[in-house]
Amino acid sequence: MKVVLFCGGYGMRMRNGASDDVPKPMQLVGPRPLLWHVMRYYAHFGHKDFVLCLGYGAHHIKDFFLNYSETASNDFVMRDGKVELLSSDISDWTITFVHTGENSPIGERLRRVREHVAGEEMFLANYADVLTDAPLDKMIDNLRFSGAAASMMVVPPQSSFHCVELSGSGQVSGITPVSKLPMWENGGYFVLTQEVFEHLPPNGDLVEDACGALAKQGRLLAYPYRGFWQPADTVKERAELDAAYASGSRPWMLWDGQR
Repeated sequence: MKVVLFCGGYGMRMRNGASDDVPKPMQLVGPRPLLWHVMRYYAHFGHKDFVLCLGYGAHHIKDFFLNYSETASNDFVMRDGKVELLSSDISDWTITFVHTGENSPIGERLRRVREHVAGEEMFLANYADVLTDAPLDKMIDNLRFSGAAASMMVVPPQSSFHCVELSGSGQVSGITPVSKLPMWENGGYFVLTQEVFEHLPPNGDLVEDACGALAKQGRLLAYPYRGFWQPADTVKERAELDAAYASGSRPWMLWDGQR
């Protein structure tokens, strides 16, 4: 099953400085970028045919794969000046690199790679900046058996803020952590069918336009997940993932028996 990854945004909340043009999916978690971790997750479930929707900082992503060093994360033997890998990360992957515009919204990026997923009954999509240990195979099966047009992972609200309930006279009548409210937010992992393209207008948004339209028709399925799910939308969040990696706490690395 093909995997579409949206890698072209500016990631303004991840900017380290005015001259930093590294796109968010290329920020490091351990020795490898976020994008690599997301792709390894999909490959773990057998999905190794990737379509990268490039935009801002595309050359960083291209250069990373064009000059990929398997020895950075795999054991190897050096004999007579030659390297013999004992394992490999990406040797059996297919990666299609498509420039989808510097300023395109997510829906437009998806529209511009439509030809690359043509013929796929179902395909996967992801923002390339969120890590999880969710059972992807179950998420796919749920959509297949439901007959719906699309599925999106949803997670409990991640905000650490509190909602405050007020009486008419201004007295506080209740305080509730946002994370405890009976609501869910978009988790960024999608399983889609070709029907999604029928609801994507030019320069549209995947969630607001396509998923919104499908939801009104009862054609959108949710996959609620309360397990490990960690975005890297800000410098702080990326640093937390990096620190977790350094400490050996790596629940998203399903492919690593040492996690």
